[in-house]
Amino acid sequence: MTEDFTQKTKPLIIGVSGASGLIYAVRAIKFLLCADYAVELVASKSVYMVWQAEENIRMPAEPTQQEDFWRQMAGGVTGGKLRCHPWQDVGANIASGSFRTLGMLVIPCSMSTVGKLAAGVSSDLLERAADVQLKEGRKLVLVPRETPFSLIHLRNLTTLAEAGARIVPAIPAWYHHPKTIEDLVDFVVARALDQLDIDCIPLERWQGYK
Repeated sequence: MTEDFTQKTKPLIIGVSGASGLIYAVRAIKFLLCADYAVELVASKSVYMVWQAEENIRMPAEPTQQEDFWRQMAGGVTGGKLRCHPWQDVGANIASGSFRTLGMLVIPCSMSTVGKLAAGVSSDLLERAADVQLKEGRKLVLVPRETPFSLIHLRNLTTLAEAGARIVPAIPAWYHHPKTIEDLVDFVVARALDQLDIDCIPLERWQGYK
């Protein structure tokens, strides 16, 4: 069994919290499924409100309908494997450390989620799944989307970094000469996936001054 095959058969958990910037989650899902990865997805309760506020779109609650919804939002991608979980299902597979994964990406990550994770609080499936990654010593990558950071935010992020999480703020670069909003978003998504050793996004990487 090759390393690439093993990596793609283990699922990656994606948590989508109620922060602004759902396009980050949509683009991550698009590229992962196009690269034939298996994705276990859980969106927090607040995400329903964010979809309504930002895009005037109603996200379905039923898991199979939600799978179709995310695929549609990601441009109708048909590849990979996607399984969605209700936010309140704390008995789901991803709530257990015995369920093996590649790790977890929380994108975007709200400061409320950051605070609860830093305090060891698991009030829903997203938080429980993230807590499991930390306790099992697996990769947990957080993409906070907030500005400015208060001292409380910074201390919570520091606590999580000290516990082993990787913090990748939604801060794009310009050296790859972005032309669209998607170019800026994709840079952040690619750098977040780099922390999970996943390289599935075409990205002009820094090669030094020419």
